[in-house]
Amino acid sequence: MSDAVLSTHGLRKSFGALLATDGVSLDLRPGEIHAVIGPNGAGKSTLIAQICGSLAPDAGQVRLDGIDVTAAKPAQRARRGLARTFQVSALAMEDTVLENVTLGATGRDGGGYGLLRRALGRGDRHDRALAAIDRVGLGGVADMPAAALSHGQRRLLEVAIALSLAPRAFVMDEPMAGLGGEGSAELTRLLDALRTEAPILLVEHDMDAVFALADRISVLVAGRVIASGRVDEVRADRQVRRAYLGDL
Repeated sequence: MSDAVLSTHGLRKSFGALLATDGVSLDLRPGEIHAVIGPNGAGKSTLIAQICGSLAPDAGQVRLDGIDVTAAKPAQRARRGLARTFQVSALAMEDTVLENVTLGATGRDGGGYGLLRRALGRGDRHDRALAAIDRVGLGGVADMPAAALSHGQRRLLEVAIALSLAPRAFVMDEPMAGLGGEGSAELTRLLDALRTEAPILLVEHDMDAVFALADRISVLVAGRVIASGRVDEVRADRQVRRAYLGDL
């Protein structure tokens, strides 16, 4: 794991008698998409929360670029380059596309809502936001409020916000959720290209997208990683097929 951009080491979290993560160790390497899959209740959301800092582990460690960030707050991890997208949209719906992304860029630099008006003027934050918006194909709707966007466009906006952080690594929580076939295909193409800018830890139920994108897959069941490896290795694993993939 010495070359890992992001890694977890023995993460453990329990809620009473429920062991949500049980010694989870995995890593994310430069230029790759590492997918984490598993059935509902496997502990994926708990794992993401520990990686991104919204939930403290009972034991274990999270490292970003080799630095222990286990005790760091989410905003501190973001400033170090950990960018997250959410399963449930976390956009400011009344704000425009540009305002949403500029606020993300401002947050990376340690600012907040008080700096948003100044950030919307010409400057590094403004330029970074516009570049991220163009990168995801939303340049034509930069002045439109998020509430007026389609579901697929909102997913792209979330990616643009993450891009504005100039990330070292992306953590994406079910970005395909709620998208139709065309929207999933569009987002799959975008994520495939983004891996060259920063590696992606991808938690996703859309197995077509996972198999199309992932360089490696880790399978989480009942809080434990039961298999990890290349796509073909994981698809052929009998334990994985029994626990999750079935006849896929």
